Amino acid sequence: MSGEAVASLEARNLSKDFHLRSGFRSTVLHAVKDVSFTVEAGRTVALVGESGSGKSTIARMLMKLETPTSGSILIDGVETPTRGRALAAYRSDVQMVFQDPFASLNPFHTIGHHLERPIRLHHPGLSSAQVRERVLGLLDRVRLSPAADYVDRRPHELSGGQRQRVAIARALAPGARFIVADEPVSMLDVSIRLGVLNLLADLQREENLGVLYITHDLATARHFSDEIMVLYKGDVVERGPADDVILHPQHEYTRTLLAAAPEPDNLGRLRDEVRAELGIH
Repeated sequence: MSGEAVASLEARNLSKDFHLRSGFRSTVLHAVKDVSFTVEAGRTVALVGESGSGKSTIARMLMKLETPTSGSILIDGVETPTRGRALAAYRSDVQMVFQDPFASLNPFHTIGHHLERPIRLHHPGLSSAQVRERVLGLLDRVRLSPAADYVDRRPHELSGGQRQRVAIARALAPGARFIVADEPVSMLDVSIRLGVLNLLADLQREENLGVLYITHDLATARHFSDEIMVLYKGDVVERGPADDVILHPQHEYTRTLLAAAPEPDNLGRLRDEVRAELGIH
């Protein structure tokens, strides 16, 4: 319907400071500085930067695991709550896929338990049969089929890629409309990364999910995202459509990241230009 509002998750002027003490000295670390962006339903936004750039701090603020020093988080144009039932509803809408599938699943519980728990928490009126049906459906949605073969296994019986698929299913279990994927393939073997990323891309299209894809890898950011934001020391230094940012980088830091990546065809030229700009011979 023309003019209908698009579901969105918005960060507005987010900043996060950490106060550090060493003996009698106190310093302030400005981890995130006045960052704004919007993730719309059906689109993927990539947040790219090296370790320590502030990416995971932004993710933790979106998940309400860190409180912003300033700024706000909105969903569908409404500022998000900080406590109570409204916060539980927000967490039903916004879920996270963590970096390490080996640490994010409890080794003592079955795959079925990992998926049943968020379903029962967010949908308490369902019968046991309905919960079981949803669990099997989630496993099918993340391409773990036949689902009955996986539901009673424990995490150690699955490969890293299969565990990450379970983690994605768990994020979908409450009925999430937005997924924050924090380096979701960096802990996986290179041979299975593509399958997990393709799954996220398929789910984004099929279920109209909004995805914030956090990564240090510009190559995957280009292929799996609509928009790229480049984060450097807590600041967004460049943003735009994925192809524009990769093919026509404007900021020196973006060019440095591209020069360090093994995939671009223009690797050598970019590296030489960046070294010249930095005065390295």
